[in-house]
Amino acid sequence: MVDEAGKSDLSVLAAYVRYSNFRSHTEEKTAMAADNGRDEQAIPVENEVQSMEVPAGVDRRTFLMRSAVIAATSVITGRAMSAEQQVARATAPAPALGTKMSPDLNVVKKSKGPIMTVIDEFYKVGPGPSSSHTIGPMRITYDFYQRCTKLPKEQLAKATGLKVHLFGSLSATGKGHGTERAALAGIIGKEPATVEPEFLDSLASDPNQTFQVKLGDKTHTVSLKDVVYDATKGDFPHPNTMTCKLVAGNETLHELEYYSVGGGFIEWKGYQPPKKGQPKYPYQRMKELQAHATKNNLTIAQVVMANEVAVSGKSEAEINAFIDKITTAMVNIVKTGLKLPSSTLPGPIKLKTKAGDVYARAMKDEYEKQRGIGVVAAYALAGSEENARGHLVVTAPTGGSAGVMPALVYAIGEGGRKLPQQKIRDGMLAAAGIGYLCKHNATLSGAEGGCQAEIGVASAMGAAFLAQAHDQPPQVVANAAESSLEHHLGMTCDPVAGFVQIPCIERCAFGAVKAWTGFMIASNEIPANRRVDFDTTVDAMALTAKEMNSKYKETSEGGLAVSLTLC
Repeated sequence: MVDEAGKSDLSVLAAYVRYSNFRSHTEEKTAMAADNGRDEQAIPVENEVQSMEVPAGVDRRTFLMRSAVIAATSVITGRAMSAEQQVARATAPAPALGTKMSPDLNVVKKSKGPIMTVIDEFYKVGPGPSSSHTIGPMRITYDFYQRCTKLPKEQLAKATGLKVHLFGSLSATGKGHGTERAALAGIIGKEPATVEPEFLDSLASDPNQTFQVKLGDKTHTVSLKDVVYDATKGDFPHPNTMTCKLVAGNETLHELEYYSVGGGFIEWKGYQPPKKGQPKYPYQRMKELQAHATKNNLTIAQVVMANEVAVSGKSEAEINAFIDKITTAMVNIVKTGLKLPSSTLPGPIKLKTKAGDVYARAMKDEYEKQRGIGVVAAYALAGSEENARGHLVVTAPTGGSAGVMPALVYAIGEGGRKLPQQKIRDGMLAAAGIGYLCKHNATLSGAEGGCQAEIGVASAMGAAFLAQAHDQPPQVVANAAESSLEHHLGMTCDPVAGFVQIPCIERCAFGAVKAWTGFMIASNEIPANRRVDFDTTVDAMALTAKEMNSKYKETSEGGLAVSLTLC
């Protein structure tokens, strides 16, 4: 809890102790003065905190903590305050913290019904380094391009060009994420899953390139100059807001406002979600998901699969084929990252890659006892370094966390334990279920919830993946995910120089190792003894996201982003 002055609970308690000590000292002096027959005036504080009545409808703990601060301030400053004034101040609504989200966004509305997300929406292939700042914007501009091709011919005949404006977090850290390159790629008709990484690299090395876009009978020349880094501060519906325009000189012929809401998911003003089937086992919370599994004697993976079939209308074979495509991509990403020699990543940080070096050391005989952690960390670094290069990755759930799940898929598959592919499929379904719950009840966006929403969720997904792949019961799957998420709560998103490198790359390695730790703890404890459940931890993440200062939400305005000096 953060009070209106921005003090932590410890600061509040310290203020209360100072107030109590000061008050006792003041009362003692007043009593001594009376004994001596002197008329010394005491500072009036009419109500002691302990005796205050808590007003109806007000949280008791919050009221008492605020009252302590107000009373302490009154004594310390010598400014008298009546009981009514104290109560009014203590019950005043706290100022809004963090980032506001428009209630009109579907990503907000969806938290009020059963989970309807399906797996081919969740796991996406696209270029790094960010699902919200790279894949999302490319999907947005590609969507706008497709819409423009369908406009009336007479409207297209007036057009002279296309413009994209980036706002909020997209504007604040977009240069480090390559957002303008991704946006331009979409405008000229390229899609995230099939765009060549070399094309995006060429835009970085030669930013003055121009491209032709045909709309109707006219051809327009576009370049990176048509992507505008606009206001970083403002009352935006989402922190990742952007607009796309078809223009005729200074006149706007067609415009649409879009939102990259995290994990590569996008919306636009007036967005209506596509019609879907109803889930066979509707759930909004892990408690409900576990109840379905227990009642029907199913695994978490089986419940998720049944819903995938019901909601998407696809067969189990089609869903498994998609999962196989995703896990193959994950494996190839790790292999590519491991094979590449050490090099310097693009950008001002000049960060050296190290996945191959960490892997080589882990495989040496003298480090055999450290090998388990060493290879998992190396696999995660390999995937995350590929993301930092802007190469193709899989959102699981985001680009910034794209090293976690591939590391674990490779570790229990051909890169380690060699579990059957069906076990890996089951794990991927359980992991998706965890991601769905976090998206539904909290967020997957670093710009909305900090890095806890990216690495934290990825680690929770990874723990559930491991537990399900090793045939653990539903309670252990839930406990493993809870443990891993719990120990990422409060993690900030503070990319240095706006690049998804420091601290992002190593965080993927820690997220993967924590996922394994969460799985090991959950599978070696008595499941019923766990005191914190998954739903509670997701609620804590949502609350932390809401109260987190916007400086720590992918803006590069706080934390390491301002503490680290680049030479």
